[in-house]
Amino acid sequence: MKKPSYPLAIAEAIFVNLIWATSFIIVKLVLDEISPLTISGLRYFVGALILLPFILREKSAPISAKMWGWLLLLGISQYTIGNGAIFWSLEYLPATTVSFLMGTITISTLIAGILWLKEIPTKMQVIGIFVTLSGGTLFFINGVQAGEMLGLGIFFVGMLGITFFSIMGRKFAREGAVSTLTLTGVPLLLGGVVSLLIAIPFEGIPSASLSTWGLILFLAAVNTALGYFLYNHALQVLTAIQMNIILNLTPVWTAVFGFFLLDERLSIPQMAAIAVLICGVMLVQMKKKEMP
Repeated sequence: MKKPSYPLAIAEAIFVNLIWATSFIIVKLVLDEISPLTISGLRYFVGALILLPFILREKSAPISAKMWGWLLLLGISQYTIGNGAIFWSLEYLPATTVSFLMGTITISTLIAGILWLKEIPTKMQVIGIFVTLSGGTLFFINGVQAGEMLGLGIFFVGMLGITFFSIMGRKFAREGAVSTLTLTGVPLLLGGVVSLLIAIPFEGIPSASLSTWGLILFLAAVNTALGYFLYNHALQVLTAIQMNIILNLTPVWTAVFGFFLLDERLSIPQMAAIAVLICGVMLVQMKKKEMP
């Protein structure tokens, strides 16, 4: 599949942001009946199975043994460690707090991108990052309550896993080491399998209502299969920093969905924070001028 245009890549990233914003609300609901690592394993394993027919139909070069190792590592870092830990943190933290904390991945990605990918941000982009994080702080200024340190520690572990995936996924997407479908589906499958192998002995075989299984299927098909495919497709054009600053809007959309689905209300300062976040995103999306 050819690379998307810059505007299309931005649109894909925004759409991914919208559907992923529902993840925290859905997972919070599902946690009443299914344990966190089992949710992670089921979501990503089923999502990979949905993508599998498309991967098998794709004509591409054989994957080397070394690349298989990288794909396994990507799957474990993003899905087993990253999202598994974040789902676990939702047992101790509100969904809106976790959404805000996702913005810290922007900073870790900035540092990792400088060290590994030599993606030096412009001064305007750096300003945009801090403006965006300032908006997030304003939006959730009272979000973290006493007694939630365990949840914060668990989230930090997940943040490290997702940062690694973001940087290395960008590297492989930019180099064209494997196709977008392979880079999306294989880590999903491997990460989901590893998660389930760990979850079942510790959390047991899940037993849930039909509506809960429907939410798991939605997470797998839309939030996972479609979401990560578009994510990796957009990363062929966007830098890791640009992608993550767009995803920093997740707390905004989570709050919007929460208003309709959970009857959560926004205060005036929170509404003002939305404008601050949007300004920060616009600053980060300013590209360097091409040299003549």
